[in-house]
Amino acid sequence: MRYEFDFDSLVAYWPSFLRGALMTLEMTALATVLGLAIGVVLAIGRRGRSRWIAGLCGAYVEIVRNTPYLIQIFFLFFGLSSIGLRLPIFFAAVLTMVINVGAYTAEIVRAGIDTVPPGQVEAAQALGLSTPQIYWDVILRPALERVYPALTSQFVLMMLASSITSQISAEELTAVANNIQSDTFRPFETYIVVAVLYLAMAMLLKFGFHLFGQAIFPRRRRLGTPL
Repeated sequence: MRYEFDFDSLVAYWPSFLRGALMTLEMTALATVLGLAIGVVLAIGRRGRSRWIAGLCGAYVEIVRNTPYLIQIFFLFFGLSSIGLRLPIFFAAVLTMVINVGAYTAEIVRAGIDTVPPGQVEAAQALGLSTPQIYWDVILRPALERVYPALTSQFVLMMLASSITSQISAEELTAVANNIQSDTFRPFETYIVVAVLYLAMAMLLKFGFHLFGQAIFPRRRRLGTPL
């Protein structure tokens, strides 16, 4: 069977493609910032002295990392609505992304914290640094610097996984593509365009994270270490 490609029928839908891509990036930006904050708090909590806080943080991480992302978003959107708590679609989509990436970020940050030698913390305490100063200057900054490539990879993966939010009709790129292919009856061409757009967004995010890493980790820039 010979297939005739027809991308011309998609030209009129470029504004819709771009709106979907922009929403995907907007959701990713919000989830990145909030997910990183949650991940840092969870990582610190898991290494804290309080057993019950460490246990709660550990339970959160294990539950999220060992349940499907699709089930998580269905639970928040459909499950909560069945008991009268209906979340807006955009809010439910971003909240699920934050909850999910926060758990994975917590494990990455915790691995980075574990690489900080205890002697550095003891030296900082001997110098009279406050607890916030020790956590930021001695523990978190070096830890984040070491795991920065892993963190950025996780955030890019989260952007790609945001396509699952189309299952609750979030108007991101995949949902827009589903509507376009049903209108044009050109699914092959539609999803080729979508794949190219996701690839372009992934490259854009990687480049942005690279520039951001060079700005906040000048030592790595001087040493020429890849970010």
